[in-house]
Amino acid sequence: MIADILTVMWKERKLLFKQGGSRFKTAFVLVVPLIMVGVFLPWQEGAGWVEGYWSIIGSVLIPLLLVGMVIPESFAGERERHTLVTLLASRLSDQAILFGKVAVAVGYGWVVALFTLVLGLVTVNIAHWDGQLMFFTPGIALSNVALSLVMAGFMAGLGVLISLRSATVQGATQFLMGATFLPLIVLQVIALVLLQMGPGVMDNISELFASVNPAHVILIAIAVLVVVTIGLFWTAKVKFQRERLTLD
Repeated sequence: MIADILTVMWKERKLLFKQGGSRFKTAFVLVVPLIMVGVFLPWQEGAGWVEGYWSIIGSVLIPLLLVGMVIPESFAGERERHTLVTLLASRLSDQAILFGKVAVAVGYGWVVALFTLVLGLVTVNIAHWDGQLMFFTPGIALSNVALSLVMAGFMAGLGVLISLRSATVQGATQFLMGATFLPLIVLQVIALVLLQMGPGVMDNISELFASVNPAHVILIAIAVLVVVTIGLFWTAKVKFQRERLTLD
């Protein structure tokens, strides 16, 4: 089982930077978030980047974008390249194929997220050097490591479910990004509505947020994402049926 998963991972690793048919597109999707979250924001925030929770942005955004770009290729890409039938006819088990593809996407998003955090630390220490090395507190560092991993797993679980039934990579990507960003859009609309309700409402909301411990919110978010991700993986495992994966 482990050997089969590693075989699939080796195959997927070779295709990782060829996905989407354009190396320039892949590099652009990778480099722009790195610069924004690993250089620009740390340079702008300074010590606040390591002392506060600004770095959480990278732990959420990087896996969301990178895994969201590669995981739709997992099965929809095989279907477009007409290699899905060959893959499913191999001796590899269903679990090896499914989790091998997921592992590469999760590893890619998580490793780049961790690299972005390190890049941010380097940027802060170079741009705002005061004679002492600045580093995350243990709580913030652990939050970043855990949240980036769980976020990568969540996106991979959701994305592979969509890719299993999508005819094209473009369709799978649009569906995944729509499902991911729709809640954020809804929150923005709610915020705009609240702004129109007068300063009193916003003051009450500001007081509420000020009374909330960010560490507790992050722990709750991680716990919820873990439960949801396990559910997504279990559903993907159940729905992975070779005879139903090829579309008419």
